[in-house]
Amino acid sequence: MKTAKNDRQEMIIKLIKENDISTQEELTSLMKKNGYSVTQATCSRDIKELGIIKVTTPNQGTKYAVLERTGDIAPGRLLAVFSNSLISCRNAMNIVVVKTLPGMAQAAASALDSLYLPSVVGTIAGDDTVFVATEGPDEANALVSTINDMIRTGRGNDEE
Repeated sequence: MKTAKNDRQEMIIKLIKENDISTQEELTSLMKKNGYSVTQATCSRDIKELGIIKVTTPNQGTKYAVLERTGDIAPGRLLAVFSNSLISCRNAMNIVVVKTLPGMAQAAASALDSLYLPSVVGTIAGDDTVFVATEGPDEANALVSTINDMIRTGRGNDEE
């Protein structure tokens, strides 16, 4: 049987996939419009628990994104492995090159593949390098900003 928390978290995922939401305040407002009595603190905890991150959009704004992986891999754990394995990131046209700790490129590519990022066409991973193909240079710049934020903060979601 579903709990209220499960229902609430499913709605958060649905709203983030269907809308460009850039703040917890916006999410809280949408949740209330959908009949959920929530506080910003509750949304913040759910965001962290669900492994939802903020990504940079091609227009250099930000929005929340959901990890698509299900099953045995907990989104928060995959995101933690990803953010802790990053060393550097830069782009060349529409290709983003992500340098990781030795042996961590496969996990980093898996995490990137698991993000709800429609501008990412695909990834190729070696031992310590991931190549990410994006739809274009603007999308590559946005992805580099997102990944560099993760390197700088050591985590995937921003506290508000």
